Amino acid sequence: MRIFDPHIHMTSRTTDDYAAMAAHGVQALVEPAFWLGQPRTSVGSFVDYFDALIGWEPFRASQYGIKHHCTIALNPKEANDPRCREVLEVLPRYLAKDGVVAVGEVGYDSMTPEEDEVFSHQLQLAEQFELPVLVHTPHRDKAAGTTRTLDVVKESGLAPEWVVVDHLNEVTVKEVADSGCWMGFSIYPDTKMDPDRMVAILQQFGTERILVNSAADWGKSDPLRTYATAQAMLAAGFTEDDVDQVLWRNPVAFYGQSQRLDLGDVQAADSFEGNSILRGARP
Repeated sequence: MRIFDPHIHMTSRTTDDYAAMAAHGVQALVEPAFWLGQPRTSVGSFVDYFDALIGWEPFRASQYGIKHHCTIALNPKEANDPRCREVLEVLPRYLAKDGVVAVGEVGYDSMTPEEDEVFSHQLQLAEQFELPVLVHTPHRDKAAGTTRTLDVVKESGLAPEWVVVDHLNEVTVKEVADSGCWMGFSIYPDTKMDPDRMVAILQQFGTERILVNSAADWGKSDPLRTYATAQAMLAAGFTEDDVDQVLWRNPVAFYGQSQRLDLGDVQAADSFEGNSILRGARP
């Protein structure tokens, strides 16, 4: 079994987590830029953090045979802090870097006018740098936030297949499925989604355009939730090929649109037409 975790915050995890992930089939991951756990007070803290995402964390992951990629953005939670807004001027420098496979996390936290402005600006950056977009949906008023997110994405002119709307649940999945965007689900021990609920969604909506992640972060979370979901899928009657599609080929297809995935010796399935998705042109 091979697993590509498309959303996991390894900055908040230990090397023991890397070892456990590797032992359970995780061979590649994407680490989205997110908040520090406490308020940042200057743009310099973002610069140091972004440098770690493109340098230190790939090195840490490589010690366990895991390919590390990242996304870069001013996250929604900090978009409301005027001390952080200058980072928007720094983002282009990092969005041009190898290993940066999307703009993210962007989107909404409290759905403020400041978040509207920052979200729209970063969607424009995604268009400029020809990168996919990872969108965070708010923890509060999720249904309204998801609808508003899809409206902003549509207004931006970005093709929906270049956008994954994350942290979905049973209430929000259909609207995103109908939009043509990718559907992202975070599997947690006690909150968000769990493996059995995820299996039920896969049974209803199929395995296309779905990304399953552990999103492991500062709070109670588990970097092996992707593996647990794979086991739940098999127990429910899904095939090994179904598992491979959801937990490997789908993330490769989505982030491969950046043309920056570097999987090294970890190859996509032979049926992927010679890995053409990794070299595919922007639609």
